[in-house]
Amino acid sequence: EGAELATGGTRRGIVVSTLAEARFFAAGGFDDILYAFPVPRWRLRECSELAQRLQEFQVLLDSPQGLELLLQNPLPGGKRWLVWLKLDCGNGRAGIRPTDPEALALARAIARGSPELVTLVGVYAHCGNTYGCRDIAAIQAIARDTTAAVLEFVT
Repeated sequence: EGAELATGGTRRGIVVSTLAEARFFAAGGFDDILYAFPVPRWRLRECSELAQRLQEFQVLLDSPQGLELLLQNPLPGGKRWLVWLKLDCGNGRAGIRPTDPEALALARAIARGSPELVTLVGVYAHCGNTYGCRDIAAIQAIARDTTAAVLEFVT
């Protein structure tokens, strides 16, 4: 019910952190889901099944190895992997630092490589480094820093 309220009843554009959540929402009629964790090799089959089943099942990439994994495992039926480049703007959990020269190279490789197999949807950053904040000002400072880092990278 919360996800339906959050999406204004569209059942589109939700983000999940586990594939169990993705399957749950897919069973409930959601057909536009972002799995907000770089695709691990051992979860590729499950991700492929969801990508084939849903109108849009999107995943994160944060390495050339992740891109190669998707390219070597194309989706059938003319479907493409829809990917977001995961940036690490201070969280330290997953992603590539936007200041890392490899980040821009990876974005270009995704965008220009084989768009008929893997399509770059955008960039994604998670402010998990706010979890330890003790006040609103600290949270806002991290949000501003993350926004600035993402905008600088995109520019």
